[in-house]
Amino acid sequence: MNLLEKSYTFLILAAVIIGLGVGQINGIHLYAEAAITPLLMLMLYLTFLNIPIADMTKAFQNIRFTYTSIIINFAWTPLLAWVLALTFLSDHPALMIGFIMLMVTPCTDWYLIFTGIAKGNVALSTAILPLNLLLQVILLPFYLFIFAGTSGTIEPSLLLKSLVVVLVLPLALAFGTNLVLGRKPVLKTKLLQTLSVFPMLLLSLAIASLFAAQGSLLFEHLDILWLLILPILCFFIINYVISQRIGKWIGFVTADRVSLSLATLARNSPIALAIAIAAFPNEPLIALALVIGPLLELPILAIVTQMLMMRKH
Repeated sequence: MNLLEKSYTFLILAAVIIGLGVGQINGIHLYAEAAITPLLMLMLYLTFLNIPIADMTKAFQNIRFTYTSIIINFAWTPLLAWVLALTFLSDHPALMIGFIMLMVTPCTDWYLIFTGIAKGNVALSTAILPLNLLLQVILLPFYLFIFAGTSGTIEPSLLLKSLVVVLVLPLALAFGTNLVLGRKPVLKTKLLQTLSVFPMLLLSLAIASLFAAQGSLLFEHLDILWLLILPILCFFIINYVISQRIGKWIGFVTADRVSLSLATLARNSPIALAIAIAAFPNEPLIALALVIGPLLELPILAIVTQMLMMRKH
């Protein structure tokens, strides 16, 4: 991970503050709103360029671990997120959708850092990374149609249009670019290394644009942000216990159980946040829920890492 990725939480918080400040300028909200979609399309295009499709077979060299993490991340976790959202956020549909979007997108970057610190199986965690990224890109639209449709927050036709523009087109362009660059691996490696810093910068600019365009609405709802703390804590506690129990039941060694816990706890807020901004441009509280999430997630993961380091069996 580069320095910007390690400073993700601070960058996002800075983008929110800058956006809110810039949004006080008369007429700026029109320009800010127009910039959001192009920034997100470019950000996701560059992100999808890094999906190593050719290496995906490595994830299936350990069948038990791969299928266990997939079931927890893409079957159990959406159900848990839905139940927690209904329990704690049913009166606040925007926050409910933001919370669910955060929880159904497993992490594809910083969980490797925590896995290494906790003496987990980093190679095993790395092998499932491209599979996790591809599955969440494929499944997130289905989750959104289910959850957004039942909440009444957005029209399905508008959601479909937003997902095609911001998700499908960048994915298709990235796939085509990879086909072309696949014949020149040296050029591809240099290009990806050069561009690696830009997705985080583009996401920060998109967040600043969102809050510049919609910031006035946020000040009216700051009191309800505390509602997110309890469901987020419940998610991490429940999934930590579940992953450890299942890992023991299946017979994973300690290092593999560490990898399973962190691979099913850490969330991919950049992808979820980018989709939320594009799909729900008039619902800034959804994006705000995804901004608050990492502010709580990173300290929680640090605590979980220490707990995992103390477990010997």
